[in-house]
Amino acid sequence: MIEKLNEITQIINEAQAILITAGAGMGVDSGLPDFRGNEGFWNAYPIAKKLNLGFQDLANPIWFATNPPMAWAFYGHRYNLYKNTIPHDGFKMLLDLVKSKNDNYFIFTSNVDGQFQKAGFDENKIVECHGSISYFQCSEDCRKEIWEAHEEFDIDMEKFESITIPLCPNCGDISRPNILMFGDWKWNHKRTTSQEAKYNKWRKQNKSKKLLVIELGAGTAISTVRAESQNIAKYYNGKLIRINPREFDVDSSYGYSIALGALEGLKVII
Repeated sequence: MIEKLNEITQIINEAQAILITAGAGMGVDSGLPDFRGNEGFWNAYPIAKKLNLGFQDLANPIWFATNPPMAWAFYGHRYNLYKNTIPHDGFKMLLDLVKSKNDNYFIFTSNVDGQFQKAGFDENKIVECHGSISYFQCSEDCRKEIWEAHEEFDIDMEKFESITIPLCPNCGDISRPNILMFGDWKWNHKRTTSQEAKYNKWRKQNKSKKLLVIELGAGTAISTVRAESQNIAKYYNGKLIRINPREFDVDSSYGYSIALGALEGLKVII
């Protein structure tokens, strides 16, 4: 392990560009739930267990049409939670690292919690591939518009109903978070597409640089982030450091695995 840590330290020191990729496990050290399996989800939302609804059941746009108070109880509670969460020290460690690389970095995350922005990372250097809870859209996407949210949700968690029901300012229909949900055909991806364009430009600019991918808390259930980490590391002849307490396997030809949570893993390598 000492030899590998020495290798990792050298790779970090020599890196000229850094891609940070993050899944739900990145937020666990800030006290956020990662919704790992139904049991993990039900620990965070016991009422959902009573209703026999898993994460994939609730994270569905159908509820904004059929049961808006329940839909916004789920997303409004998460909105309040993420808004009031303080990013853990690992974010500051990463921010200091990328500053030492002349801010030559990008972030690719499936998290919708806005924690990277809150920690001080540049809004223009982040791809939120599943959208963001900090932005809303019309549930019918009536005018193809996205707006920044400024809500305070009043939620009855015993009834699992939100008293606050945000409406579309254009048509008056129910609004929803600008998040890609399951079975979702009306997600407005305009904001994410704009982020991806900036990301693609950054990748092209750094094709000849020594690229390091640091992946944090990205699982295999929805493998978008892991696939991105691996594809970029291979295509750009870079290196990947995968930090994950359970699903840490990585191809040793280009990757290193750290079988720890995000914060503890970062403490070991930075």
